[in-house]
Amino acid sequence: MNSITGHLRPSFRAMTSILLRRFRHTAKAVFSLGLAASLAFAAQPETASAQQRQMKIIRDAEIEALLMDYARPIFRAAGIGSSGAQIVIINDRDFNAFVASGRRMYINSGALLEAETPNEIIGVIAHETGHLAGGHLQNLRNEMARAQAIGAIASILSAGAMVAGAAAGSSSIGRGGAAAMTAGPGMAMRSVLSYRRAQEISADRAALTYLNATHQSAKGMIKTFRRFADQSLFSAQYVDPYVQSHPMPAERIAQLETIAAKSQYWDAKDPPSLQLRHDMMRAKLSGYTESPARVEQRFPRSQKTLPSAYAHAILAYRTGGVRNAIGQIDALIRSDPKNPYFYELKGQALLESGKADAAVGPLRQAYALAPDAGLIRILLGHAILETGRDNLLSEAIGHLRAGVTSEPLSSLGYRYLAMAYARQGHIPQAELATANGLLIDGDVRTAQSYAKRVQAKVKRGSPEWLQADDILTYKPPDTQR
Repeated sequence: MNSITGHLRPSFRAMTSILLRRFRHTAKAVFSLGLAASLAFAAQPETASAQQRQMKIIRDAEIEALLMDYARPIFRAAGIGSSGAQIVIINDRDFNAFVASGRRMYINSGALLEAETPNEIIGVIAHETGHLAGGHLQNLRNEMARAQAIGAIASILSAGAMVAGAAAGSSSIGRGGAAAMTAGPGMAMRSVLSYRRAQEISADRAALTYLNATHQSAKGMIKTFRRFADQSLFSAQYVDPYVQSHPMPAERIAQLETIAAKSQYWDAKDPPSLQLRHDMMRAKLSGYTESPARVEQRFPRSQKTLPSAYAHAILAYRTGGVRNAIGQIDALIRSDPKNPYFYELKGQALLESGKADAAVGPLRQAYALAPDAGLIRILLGHAILETGRDNLLSEAIGHLRAGVTSEPLSSLGYRYLAMAYARQGHIPQAELATANGLLIDGDVRTAQSYAKRVQAKVKRGSPEWLQADDILTYKPPDTQR
């Protein structure tokens, strides 16, 4: 809340400042699928670590690999490179996805759980890629800056009318000025919302182009849109379409379906192998995040399918029955001995039950089958570290270093790396790893304290000294601007 004390009324300069601050939080908006016909502007910090501290992030090598396999052809079709954007999973039951600054695409776990086919999630990714490829976030910021200026000018002029009316003793002019002060920001916001609706339509059309270019159907995207149209069917009767950030669902769906149905790929189906991976992803998320009753509802044991067995094995491990869980996981491994994520699950279950020595073997097998999965290497390094065997410290450090190189935002990986270095007696390296982990967690002051210790112990200009210097010269972005 802004308040001004000590003056009967603010100056024009102060009034301008107040009005600009009133809208400033929208200058760092996110683009959300947001199909429920409601304004969803949200301030987002500029750093990945700050974003992730405000959200409950799910990290999983298997799910992330699948999502990137969904996204990579779309990114190529959009001309934004094979890597395109980092995809981050949020532990949130709502069906939603959005993009933010730094080319990060966020997808809620609720969307992954509720989407029955890969095509539905691919459609979501295609829509959000339309925002990325169109530069919509920066364009929206520019439009907001323009709207802020218009709103501020209108309010300043109306404030002048109020002052003039008060000086002349005219209550009608004063009332008119007050009404105009309210109308100024309102007009500016309507302008922004209109601009954003146009961008949503643009992202929809771009998504259709990407899906057609990759020989995929738009049915999944239409199905997703229909889900939200059904949810807002009643409330839409009372909604003013001109104060929404997205087009009204019925209109949006009609426009899309007319175009999409003309594609020669309208009836294209997801490959069975991709559908199985999708089902396994949903089973994994359900097993880890949902109640036993809900897991049974989604994946009944009576189905006797691989996804059902996966969900219940994870649930058994999660609810504390490690012996029973290991038996179920071993059955999974026998059914598909080349699946690295079954070995990862076994290793994690053993490690977290205090059996680090037994965990190392399965995790080595998981790494052998998925050598590029940084999260698996960090888990393997941690397991080796927990064995307490000093003769294995070099192996642990090798895996942890490779893991944090692949996963540079893993503060946990840096923490384990610091422990391993410390046990080897390599204190500067341990302190540098600690500093990196603290920086990722947002504790800049303590991170820089450790970085100073590193520079005091190593040769100036050495790799360790330079890395510490990077930490010392780091300045957090000003999120108030």
